[in-house]
Amino acid sequence: MAENERDGGAAAGAETEAGRAEEDGRLTLRERKKLRTRQRISGEATLLFIERGFDNVTVAEVARAAEVSTMTVFNYFPRKEDLFLDRIPEAAELIVRAVRGRGAHESPLAALRRLLLDLLGRRHPLGAVGEGFEHFWRTVLDAPALRARAREAVEEIERTLAGLLAEAAGGDAERPGYDHRLAAALVIAGCRAAYAEAAARALAGDSADAVAVDQEAVIRRTFDALERALPDGAGGGSAGSRMA
Repeated sequence: MAENERDGGAAAGAETEAGRAEEDGRLTLRERKKLRTRQRISGEATLLFIERGFDNVTVAEVARAAEVSTMTVFNYFPRKEDLFLDRIPEAAELIVRAVRGRGAHESPLAALRRLLLDLLGRRHPLGAVGEGFEHFWRTVLDAPALRARAREAVEEIERTLAGLLAEAAGGDAERPGYDHRLAAALVIAGCRAAYAEAAARALAGDSADAVAVDQEAVIRRTFDALERALPDGAGGGSAGSRMA
């Protein structure tokens, strides 16, 4: 099995994002060095986990493969699961930027639709479609700890989105009301269903190109349904309607 197939595009995607950041001049030399170290650790971990199974690889083995100390690994990744699911912070950041940076007349829901379509179009690792992604999905499904961490991450992102929706409506991002928590839950449920569809297709052996074409339609159908359920674009609701 070729390495570019085994890693599911994760390492390549990380390098691409790093290159963009460097070109934009947003990172200092020290930050670039730290980013490269983080990517090397995660990339080696990904290859080992996919090849041997998450539960069969120790953090010490990852450290040896990345040529760093075990302490260095934990400095970058407090939990073993985050070595594989290393894009959780990036996913949250992209959602925050999409909602806060949306156009003057663009709803939060429209901004999120645009984000997911853009990720898919660029074959970004967070777009859920790419060559070799079946290895990523299979590794997650085979490891209870990874599945648990993925569920936890989804809950974290849902809370972040609820705060963003409250903020967009002029409310308190730290204490989103029930309407915004409900809207966030519906949006995340729709996105999970869309991602699950891509995963099922990849695991069934369908080509990435075929999945990508159909996944665009899936995302559009998902957000069409969400817009019917949330006609205000998930940016409305009562800012004062809060539950403890």
